Amino acid sequence: MIIGSASRNSANEKLVDNFAILTKDIFNLLIFKDLKTLPHFDPELSTDNPPKEVIEFRKNVEDADGIIICTPEYVFSIPSGLKNAIEWCVSTTAFSNKPIGLITASADGQKGHEELQLIMKTVMAKFTKETTLLIQGIKGKVNEEGQIINNKTKEDFINFINAFKNFFLEKQP
Repeated sequence: MIIGSASRNSANEKLVDNFAILTKDIFNLLIFKDLKTLPHFDPELSTDNPPKEVIEFRKNVEDADGIIICTPEYVFSIPSGLKNAIEWCVSTTAFSNKPIGLITASADGQKGHEELQLIMKTVMAKFTKETTLLIQGIKGKVNEEGQIINNKTKEDFINFINAFKNFFLEKQP
């Protein structure tokens, strides 16, 4: 799982924590929440001499059977740290044909959600409409303890989990 927010204890981190709790008997999760530890993308280093943090990130993506990205929208786009991480993987096949679940949780999020889907199509990740989830107005839907307090959001989140689980299982050999 990749958390796109640069903020600690963000609503996106709380959603990832919820996902982890609700799927603990289904998935063995590795949660990556430190996108800011990756150096700024440098195409000259990308193929011949990537930094060790990038090598480790790529290996985690490549070794994962599936990935969930949970991100806010920043200025009608995905956060720069998330875009940077994906850019480090463009010269690889790390995301190719991998089942992906995409959650955008933000004040609005529509443009960032569309952009994330376009980017993930570009890197050939596999997802369906059901394995994407846009949660608008997230701050009023998750409390300080991380509980989803909006019933429609809870239902949508459970439906997303079930859709991803089924999609993920279909893609397994």
